[in-house]
Amino acid sequence: MDSKYFEPQIETMPRAELEKLQLERLKKTIEQAVNSPFYKKLYSELGITADTVKSLDDIRKLPFTTKQDMRDNYPFGFLACDQKEVTRLHSSSGTTGNPTVICHTKNDLDTWANRVARSFYMVGLRNSDVIQNSSGYGMFTGGLGMQAGIERLGALSIPAAAGNSLRQIKFIMDFGTTAIHAIPSYALRLADVFEEVGIDPKTQTHLTTFLIGAEPHTEETRRKIEERFGVKAYNSFGMTEMSGPGVAFECQEQNGMHIWEDSYLVEIVDPDTLEPVPDGEVGELVLTTLDREAMPLIRYRTRDLTRFLVDECPCGRTHRRLDRMKGRSDDMFIVKGVNIFPMQIEKILMQFPELGTNYLITIEPIDNNDVIFVDVELNSLTTDDYTALQNLSKEITRRIKDEILVTPKVRLLSKGALPQSEGKAVRVKDLRKK
Repeated sequence: MDSKYFEPQIETMPRAELEKLQLERLKKTIEQAVNSPFYKKLYSELGITADTVKSLDDIRKLPFTTKQDMRDNYPFGFLACDQKEVTRLHSSSGTTGNPTVICHTKNDLDTWANRVARSFYMVGLRNSDVIQNSSGYGMFTGGLGMQAGIERLGALSIPAAAGNSLRQIKFIMDFGTTAIHAIPSYALRLADVFEEVGIDPKTQTHLTTFLIGAEPHTEETRRKIEERFGVKAYNSFGMTEMSGPGVAFECQEQNGMHIWEDSYLVEIVDPDTLEPVPDGEVGELVLTTLDREAMPLIRYRTRDLTRFLVDECPCGRTHRRLDRMKGRSDDMFIVKGVNIFPMQIEKILMQFPELGTNYLITIEPIDNNDVIFVDVELNSLTTDDYTALQNLSKEITRRIKDEILVTPKVRLLSKGALPQSEGKAVRVKDLRKK
């Protein structure tokens, strides 16, 4: 395959043809969805059938689906086929109640693997690459989802799984790893371990590519990964409810993530009014699956905040692009009437070379006043000069206040003082009474 596209007939499909395909698949999705107990009852009560939708704009006639709906109908209330046709299920962690469960037929798994392989090919990976997957295998979709995509691409897969950084480095060195899939915070942790063992990943490995996602991160974090490893790092987006990784991926232009519109109908709405926002404005991402058999989801509220990028991509792909995720609507916290997202603070911290990459934001009520504490580790090269550290703390405080309009209390900590996470990093602790 010498084309720059994995599936050129899909990736460069003219918009009119792509939208026609979406409408056909949306109708089939509704027909399939009403085989599930949840949609059968809901759509019957509302008088909704496939004929309700005569254009893509008619998607707005359909009700939203939420994570709570999925929890309330756990485990198989959304199953739209005979359970004998299901070959695998995945679920979210369910730390605050029933997990969300997604079932897959063999065809669902095949189309998912194809999307991931298509995404890999888009960033320049080929069957000659050695791709190391540092995601957990099991109910978490990042392990098996990425694994299937690597195998579909035909590359050599290293299913390293999560954690054990010394072993990760040994695999990278011994097997000639060229690409790694990793959570951004763990990628930076891995860079620290490379430094600790005295290996320069820029000159002593074959690494060229990082595939990063699964947690919100800033452009500054991406650039730090690129600088420390001497690679290109590509942003991605996926979620269990939409199968997992491979929903949207950057191309080599690194100017937004192409969302695979042959598999998903995409809306961006105001999270309060639930009305569409104009193209280019930030809102909540709402997704409808278009080619899933076992558990179609219609107008699923992801809670992720992003926007459409409206200019055409030089890569030639016609599928629309999403900006990096600003965060989640349920990650936002309010202090003194100001809406604040953790990534606003991360963006500032990552601009200081004196700081490491591990930080924690704590909101604590003190004397009837909500106070934001920002604990951040220093890097290994920072001076112990007290005056210099005081000045550094003041400058960080000033820059964060300029960004979020609230003055934080910045605490500079020694390297390694904060807990290290090899899964998704905990960035915020809100100690206020709910």
